[in-house]
Amino acid sequence: MVKVTVWNENRHEQTDPVVRDIYPNGIHGAISEFLQSEGFDTRTATLDEPQHGLTDEVLSNTDVLIWWGHVAHHEVNDEIVLKVRDRVLQGMGLIVLHSGHFSKIFKTLMGTSCDLKWREAGEKERLWVVSPSHPITEGLPEYIELEHEEMYGEHFDIPQPDELIFTSWFEGGEVFRSGCTYKRGNGKVFYFRPGHETYPTYHNKQIQRVISNAVKWAEPVKRERPVYGNSKPLEVIIGGN
Repeated sequence: MVKVTVWNENRHEQTDPVVRDIYPNGIHGAISEFLQSEGFDTRTATLDEPQHGLTDEVLSNTDVLIWWGHVAHHEVNDEIVLKVRDRVLQGMGLIVLHSGHFSKIFKTLMGTSCDLKWREAGEKERLWVVSPSHPITEGLPEYIELEHEEMYGEHFDIPQPDELIFTSWFEGGEVFRSGCTYKRGNGKVFYFRPGHETYPTYHNKQIQRVISNAVKWAEPVKRERPVYGNSKPLEVIIGGN
């Protein structure tokens, strides 16, 4: 069974009644609940817990980490960021949602500013499937339509994705690379754009299907990890020192 930790800064839920009404158990709670119903072994972690809920024990027992953050990226301890990075390089999957594009962990793994255009106007979004054979799109129609979402627009300052899974069109005219995969070390990373806190995006069954599929895709590969560092030759080296 895939072990999933859903991390959320959990700040909007404490201060905004609109968000609290949509997600009474927090964004992390909503995501954890539907993943648990899909058969995943889920736990949650939040910013204000000791070590942000990401202790060595939690990280070592996490196959896939889901990350949602927005207003408190700067409060995430750099030491925890490095521990998460190292776990990704060792093979842990990472799914970064919505405004997590500006999180320390995503920017660390991407090596770019990860900046973009944005607008909060409650406009329609269509997420077009541009990689229909990819496992993350299993069970989906040609596009997902969200009645109201925050706009993210190009240029999105990220490295060229290994795979582009979704491209969004917004009612105001912008487009955006909304589903991007990367390999980092032995781990896999998926960035998925939708999920503004004042809209019920994570209650949408098709959005839930994407996240569930992504967890399966990002699960660590069952094999021995590569060995790094100084290495003895496998064969006799003729003429070597």
